[in-house]
Amino acid sequence: MRVIAGKYRSRALRSLRGMDIRPTSDRLRETLFNVLAAGNPAMLEGTVWLDLFAGTGAVGIEALSRGAKQVYFVESSTAAANLIRSNLQSLGIAEGFKVLCDQMPRAFWRMEREHVAADVVFIDPPYRMKDAYRETLQALADSRVIWAMSVVIAEHEKQFDPGEQFGSLRRFRRLVQGSTALSFYRIASTPEL
Repeated sequence: MRVIAGKYRSRALRSLRGMDIRPTSDRLRETLFNVLAAGNPAMLEGTVWLDLFAGTGAVGIEALSRGAKQVYFVESSTAAANLIRSNLQSLGIAEGFKVLCDQMPRAFWRMEREHVAADVVFIDPPYRMKDAYRETLQALADSRVIWAMSVVIAEHEKQFDPGEQFGSLRRFRRLVQGSTALSFYRIASTPEL
């Protein structure tokens, strides 16, 4: 596993064996960032990200590598949160991030208190935790950490549907790659990508 592009391009990232961590593949991460940048990598510069169920931190680290201003890594496992810190340290990343070792949706409450407004939210719970998708998407829809232009992306198994709508949060795109899919959500009143 490596960083795909940007400042830390081709740098290796570590994972943990035997845990419920399934890092987003390099290929899928590349697809995700290509879709978000829409042919203009500068679109990601200065953005604020939430990497939820962060695991290794690969998606958030990729965002930092491509110019994100701030990434909040949220992970309930202490071992995984320590791994994220280790991966950040190995790349020499000392600022522009916060690692929250907390459960969903309590982490949203903490971020709301800090007035966090995310541009991009990436959700990737262990696939067996089907309810975590619905609970997290609903909690996001009910929170103040997303705003009108936020994009929320859920990585999931192709055959699983996390849901079409959660409050004002509505899916506007579904992208399938192999056995994995990405569902893209926005607050319903905003235009599609």
